Order: sequence, then structure tokens, then C-alpha cells
Amino acid sequence: IANAKAVLVITAHWEEQDVTISAQANPGMYYDYYNFPAEAYQLQYPAPGTPGLAVQVQELLQASGIEANLEHERGFDHGTFIPLMIMAPEAQIPVLQVSLKANLDPAEHIAIGKALAPLLAAGVVILGSGLSFHSFPAMRSADKAEPLARSTIFDNWLNTSVLGEDEAALVNWEQAPEGRYSHPREEHLLPLHVCFGTASAANLPPKNFYQETLFGTMNSGFIWR
Repeated sequence: IANAKAVLVITAHWEEQDVTISAQANPGMYYDYYNFPAEAYQLQYPAPGTPGLAVQVQELLQASGIEANLEHERGFDHGTFIPLMIMAPEAQIPVLQVSLKANLDPAEHIAIGKALAPLLAAGVVILGSGLSFHSFPAMRSADKAEPLARSTIFDNWLNTSVLGEDEAALVNWEQAPEGRYSHPREEHLLPLHVCFGTASAANLPPKNFYQETLFGTMNSGFIWR
């Protein structure tokens, strides 16, 4: 993302009734976790915001019939600052966050992504920040064999669906083998749907750029370009 004009992050850690876009010029930090070591609350990611792009995002969504609001107070949550501290540690690229919709409807999140596709031509990188497997009971299980086996089944299905550009399968992800086991609540999956929608509208081919274990479960990441 070194040459990006801005990074738009769809974060799994923010839900609103309507799509909501961070529009402040200088976002602060939002430490949306509990009982972590003290140093976790001293992390800083002083990237600038981009109010003008926030308005453009709002207009694109509204033009597609999607309600969208601007927000001027929320800081960067860890779904934003943790990956960007690794990907762009200099914190010079403007960043804006976009929420999920609280209804967690997969088709609506793909539609959000499609509405955002024109941003790619302007040099905006769209980053879906979540996890392809997100179940704390499984990740914390003393039995490591079952979570790895069951998460691998879902992860293989997810790769087939994403790499096969199968929108209907992603809309109906709950019917996937081990779908609900992998996502008891789907907020960490839906940033992928937004990115899938953007890539679909822009005719960008998908690629798996990692498939590996995390907390004893199988996870994948995808890139379109």
C-alpha cells in the first residue's frame, strides 16, 4: 500500500445501524479491548484522516441507495491500527474507517463494496479487517485437533467460494460446512464481503495470499489487484 492515496478500512470492530464513515481530520486512538498489558494502551498510530474522501464515500453509497452517515469523534480501533502499524508503520497515508451495518446482512455488505469500487481508480486501497475464522471458544479450546479440523473445512470452502468468485455462496455462507462453528457471530467475516463486492464491480481477480494456522485454527487472507 506504499503508493496509496488513502486507505479505507472496513473494520469488524465497528457496527452502526447505517454505514458510518469516520470524517475527522486527525483521528485519535480507540483502545477497544480490555485487560491487556499497559503497553497495549500506549500504542499510537498518528495517521491523518481524510474528511474530503469521507464525503465522497458517503456520496457513492447514497448514490447506490445505501444510507450513510459521517462521524467525527471515533478514533482508530485495533481493527485499523494493528494491521496498519505493520503495513504502513510510517503512518503518513490518510486513513478512514467505515463501519459494518448492524444487521450483518451479507448481501448488503457485498452491495456496499460494489458502491465503493470507483475509489480504486483514485488510488484508494480498501482493506477488510477481520478474520476468516473467529470463534473464541474454539480458539481457546484445550482440544486443538477439533478446532483445526473443523476450521480447515470452512476455510477450504471459503477459498473455493472467493477464488471461484461465487457471490451466491458468500451470501449464503451460513449454509457452508462448519459456517456457524467458524463464525458464531459474523462481524469478522463481513469485511471480506465488502472487499469481494468492490473487486467484483472492478473485475479484479482474487488471490489467496496466506492460508495458515492462527490460535490453532485455519485462516486465510485474500487480495484483489
